[in-house]
Amino acid sequence: MTLQLMGCLSSRLTAEVQRDGVRWVQEYVRGVAVTPLTEAGPATGSGTTLTFWPDADIFTTSEFSFGALADRFRELAFLNRDLEISLTDRRCPPESLSVRFRFPSGARDFVAFLDGRTASPGDPGIIGFEREDPQMAGAVEVALRWRDTDEERVQGFANSRPTDGGTHERGFRDGVAAAVNTYARKRRLLAVTDPDLDADRIGVGLTAVVSVKLDVPEFHGAMRDVLGNAAVRACVDQAVREHLGTWLEGHPERAAAVIDRIIHGAHRH
Repeated sequence: MTLQLMGCLSSRLTAEVQRDGVRWVQEYVRGVAVTPLTEAGPATGSGTTLTFWPDADIFTTSEFSFGALADRFRELAFLNRDLEISLTDRRCPPESLSVRFRFPSGARDFVAFLDGRTASPGDPGIIGFEREDPQMAGAVEVALRWRDTDEERVQGFANSRPTDGGTHERGFRDGVAAAVNTYARKRRLLAVTDPDLDADRIGVGLTAVVSVKLDVPEFHGAMRDVLGNAAVRACVDQAVREHLGTWLEGHPERAAAVIDRIIHGAHRH
């Protein structure tokens, strides 16, 4: 959320910026600056602090949910490796709630969390990679794991924003299907007469996080939550195809178990 948008949604907002040893302060009322940017003394660190009061004329309720904020901050910490976020609720002193989030393994930790497990950075059950690609003017991070369930759980994000489909998710599914089918055919785990395993069958039991960070994201749909950047699909497809294919080749026993489960799951469905 930009400062301008946050200001428009607030009855009052104070922005404090610490930079180059100086602390700067500016006040806003309903999105309009009511004071100039003013030097307010020395600063020992750097960063920005925003203090705001939600506008009761806009919101039906102005009470913050600690649980909702914690969920979103946890998500942001997963999606931004090594970012540390602290949240403290001091509304009912002397008691207070406080949580801190930091996930050095990024999307890998996110997949473990979604599966209700704790993963170590070297957990061999989770496949993960990152890649920058100038063709899509951005980077992609992917983590995935198959588990013993019929549920598929694939979550997509663009610039740390949850998405409801789009080119990054389609590229991910294309790449997974290509890597799995190529490996299964090479190892003769599929008969010559068997059709390729499609994305729906391969997705059974799959948990995955697909996160892209783009210089200029394009969002579509009624809620502006569908990523539309055309170049992203092919770039994510290629990245997933290569990295998952390398993992399958390097872990033949695990790969055979994954393919076997997919094939038998496909037969059940």
